[in-house]
Amino acid sequence: QVQLVESGGGLVQAGGSLRLSCAASGPNFSSYNKAWFRLPPGKEREFVAAITWSGSSTYYADSVKGRFTISRDDANNRVYLQMNSLKPEDTAVYYCAAGPPPPSIIETSWYRRYDYWGQGTQVTVSS
Repeated sequence: QVQLVESGGGLVQAGGSLRLSCAASGPNFSSYNKAWFRLPPGKEREFVAAITWSGSSTYYADSVKGRFTISRDDANNRVYLQMNSLKPEDTAVYYCAAGPPPPSIIETSWYRRYDYWGQGTQVTVSS
C-alpha cells in the first residue's frame, strides 16, 4: 500500500511561487505514474499535471502550462510541483496521486486512473 503526504502549501501573493512536495512510502512507487490534481473552492476536482513512471513524459492542464512544472525523485520517493506566476484562480487544495500507467495517454488526466492519494495541501493565492 502506497501512502502519500503532501507539503509546501500556503498563502502567496499573485505572481509568486510555491513548491509542493509529495513524499511517498510503500512498494513499487517508482513504477507508478504520478500526478497532481486540485480542488478549487466550490468546483470539481481537476487535473493539474502528471509525469510517467519513467519520467520520459509530462502532461499539463492548459491552465497551468508554462507556469507549473512536475518532477520526480525516485531515489527519495518524492514528487514535486513547482508553481510559478501564481494566480488567484490557482487557489485550491492540491492532491498528489499515483497509479499504474493507464492504457492510453488521454487517461493520464483521469482521476479514476490513480489508486493512491494524499490528504491534500491548501494553496491560497491572494490578489
